[in-house]
Amino acid sequence: MQVPATAEIGRALPLSTATEDLPYVNIAAYKFITFDDTAEKRAAFRELCHELNLKGTILLTPEGINLFLAGLRHEIDGFLAWLRADARFADITVKESYSKKQPFNRMLVKLKAEIITMKHPLIRPEEGRAPAVEPATLKRWLDQGHDDQGKPVVMLDTRNAFEVDVGTFDNTVDYRITKFTEFPAVVAAHKDDFAGKTIVTFCTGGIRCEKAAIHMQNEGFDNVYQLEGGILKYFEEVG
Repeated sequence: MQVPATAEIGRALPLSTATEDLPYVNIAAYKFITFDDTAEKRAAFRELCHELNLKGTILLTPEGINLFLAGLRHEIDGFLAWLRADARFADITVKESYSKKQPFNRMLVKLKAEIITMKHPLIRPEEGRAPAVEPATLKRWLDQGHDDQGKPVVMLDTRNAFEVDVGTFDNTVDYRITKFTEFPAVVAAHKDDFAGKTIVTFCTGGIRCEKAAIHMQNEGFDNVYQLEGGILKYFEEVG
């Protein structure tokens, strides 16, 4: 597997490990959850991030939150403690990497309609996810050439073409989309290509796959999975 640029923010180290050479903690996190007070919360997010000297981007949407932040260990820990004090985000999962320098130039807190724009409002991951495959299991499937039931495994990259070009799995299906709203139509046009196969959708951090896999299930695709945690988690756990 080629390592994509999104995994190059910092060298992989055990969780909670920053060093003098790599002092900046870079975090990525998202959660699909009803979040109906985004406008009211925006100012609080901005104020806290300013006080903690954090940089990056936070998206606040009615369907949840998505964030990429970087700061020193105590700054990141302070932010996460504050965020998790809100019961809606108490169990949010965070991916970490480490870097020598601050990778972001500014701090943005944005209000959006969706975490990732698909324009299919009936797809709500909060109400039920598609099955997920863990990185170690997927690696075993790829190494043996089939899943545990003997079916061929097809890797389906749900990212935009420019992201795919940076790095992806070998023999990946890539439809060269330029925006995620194109995904439903293009995958429907190739439905027969997946007959009798196990489909593993994947993206950078798992967000697109949350919606893509549900959409494919709703459209009658069989044996559809999402890669748990996306490429970032795969890279972190099995390389």
